[in-house]
Amino acid sequence: MLKRYLPILEWGRSYDRSVLSSDLVAAVIVTIMLIPQSLAYALLAGLPPVVGLYASILPLVLYAIFGTSRTLAVGPVAVISLMTASAAGAVAEQGTAAYLEAAITLAFLSGIMLAILGLLRAGFLANLLSHPVISGFITASGVLIATSQLRHILGVSGGGDNWPEMLGSIGASLGTTNPWTLAIGIPALAFLFWVRKGAKPALMRLGIADKPADMIAKAGPVVAVALTIIAVIVFDLGEKGVAITGEIPPGLPPFALPSADLSLIEALWVPALLISIIGFVESVSVAQTLAAKRRQRISPDQELIGLGASNIASALSGGYPVTGGFARSVVNFDAGAQTPAAGAFTAVGIALASLFLTPLLFSLPIATLAATIIVAVLSLVDLKTPGRLWRYSKSDFAAHVATIGITLIAGVEMGVIAGVGVGLLLYLWRASRPHAAIVGRVPETEHFRNVDRHDVFTVPHVLSIRIDESLTYLNARWLEEYVLARVAEKPELRHVILMCSAVNAIDASGLESLEAINHRMGDAGVGLHLSEVKGPVMDRLKRSHFLEELNGEVFLSQSRAFETCVADNGEAREPQDHYMARGLI
Repeated sequence: MLKRYLPILEWGRSYDRSVLSSDLVAAVIVTIMLIPQSLAYALLAGLPPVVGLYASILPLVLYAIFGTSRTLAVGPVAVISLMTASAAGAVAEQGTAAYLEAAITLAFLSGIMLAILGLLRAGFLANLLSHPVISGFITASGVLIATSQLRHILGVSGGGDNWPEMLGSIGASLGTTNPWTLAIGIPALAFLFWVRKGAKPALMRLGIADKPADMIAKAGPVVAVALTIIAVIVFDLGEKGVAITGEIPPGLPPFALPSADLSLIEALWVPALLISIIGFVESVSVAQTLAAKRRQRISPDQELIGLGASNIASALSGGYPVTGGFARSVVNFDAGAQTPAAGAFTAVGIALASLFLTPLLFSLPIATLAATIIVAVLSLVDLKTPGRLWRYSKSDFAAHVATIGITLIAGVEMGVIAGVGVGLLLYLWRASRPHAAIVGRVPETEHFRNVDRHDVFTVPHVLSIRIDESLTYLNARWLEEYVLARVAEKPELRHVILMCSAVNAIDASGLESLEAINHRMGDAGVGLHLSEVKGPVMDRLKRSHFLEELNGEVFLSQSRAFETCVADNGEAREPQDHYMARGLI
C-alpha cells in the first residue's frame, strides 16, 4: 500500500552511486535550462519573475516522492501559464497582491482537485479530451502566447484576452516601438531560433561529439540571457527605455497560504479544474512517451496524486500551477536521468540560483524572456494536423478547427470547454448512427462481408445485417428504423439475421428496440434470428423475457444461421445442428 502511494519506496531501494551520478548530471543540465524558462513563464503568467523560480523548487521535490515517471520534469509550462494569466486576470489586476493571491489559490485548488481525482482513481478522465481537441488547443495557445509576447519584443504597450484584441492592441501601438528594445529582442529571437536547429550541427562540425553538442545547444537560452544582460549594462539601455526585470529578491520561497475568500474560490474553481485537466493530460502524455522508450510504465492515477502534491507545494511556497513540461522532460531524459531524484536535485540547483544568482539578473531585458517564450511555444504550433485530419476524419477535423477558432476568439477557457463539448457531441452523433451493413457469404468460405464491398452470395428471402456497435439508448431507435426500412424493401423476405459479433453490450433501450423489431417481424411473418452473440450479452438477455418471445433462433455462428435460413422452404420443421434461442451459448 505504501509503495503504491509513495513510489519513492520502490526505486529508492536500488539507488546506488552510478544512478546518483546520472541523476546529478541530468539535474545540472535541466537547471541551466529551467532558470530562464521559469523566469519567462512567470512573466507570461503576469507574475513577478521570481515566482517562476519559487514554482520550480518544492513542486519538484514533492513529485520525486509521489510521482511514477522516472524522467518527467515538473514546473511552470507555457500553456498553464497562459491559463493562469487568463484566470487570475479575471479577478484581479496584474501586478497587485490580489493577482498573486489568485495565482497561489489556483495552484492550491488545482492540487486538491488532482489529488482527490487520484485517490478516486479517476485517471480515465484524461480520455475526455481527444487528441484533435488537445492538438487544436495547444496550437491555438501557442499562437496566443507568441502574439502576447510580441509587445515585449517591440517595446510597446498592449494587451487583450483574445487574438483579435492582441493584434489590434499591438497594431495601434506600432508607432511607439522602442528601437533599443527591438535591437535586443530581434537578435535574441534570431539567436534562439538558430540555437534550436543550427547550434548542434555547428558544434559537431567543430569536433564536439553528438551528445555533448546537444546538451550545450540546450543551454542556448542561458547564453542569450548573459549576452543581453551585458548589452544592457554596457550601453546603459535601461535608461533608454528598455524594460528590464529589475530587482529579483534573493532567498528561498516564502511560506504562503491560498485565499479563504469563498467568492474568490467560487470564481476560480472552474479555471482550476480546466488547468488540472489540461495539465494532467499534457503531463501524462509526456510521461507515457518517455516511459515507453525505456520499457517502463507509469500509473495515471498515481500521477494525479503526484501532480496534486506538486501544485499544493507550489501554492504553499508562493508559486502558481505547474505540470510536467515536454521540452525539459525530454532534456532530462536525454541527459540520462534514471529516477525522479534528478528532479529533486534540480530543485536544489534552482534554490541555489534563487539564493545567489538573482542579483545578476537585475539587468535582464524583458525582451529576452519574451524571445525565449516565443521560440518555445512556436514549436507547439502544428500546421500539419488539420490537413491530416481532413483526409482521415471530417468530424475530428471539425473538433480540431472548432477548438482552434474558439480558443483564438474567445480565450483559453472557452476553447477547452468548447473542445470538450464539440468532442462529446461528435461522439454522441457517431454513437447514435452506428455502422451497420447488409452482409453475404464469401463463396467457398464461412466468412460474411458487406455486399457493397465484396462479391458475395445472398438469397432473396434471407437478410443478414451485421451490427458494428453496442446497442444503447443512443442508437436503439436508429437500429429499429434501419431494420424495418430494409425489411420494407424486400417483400419476399422470410428471415432476418442480426449478426452480433461486434455487439459488446445491450442496454435496456437496446433490448426494448429488439423486442419491438421482434414483434414487427412476427406480425409480418418474418423470422428474427441472432447470431454470434457474445457470452456476457447472452447472459443479460437470459435475464429478460426476450429469448422466450423471440420468433426465431439464436445461432452460434453466422454461417450456420445463414445455411438454416436458406434451406427453409416455408414448412414447419425442427432446426438441427444449431443453438436454439432457449439453449446455451
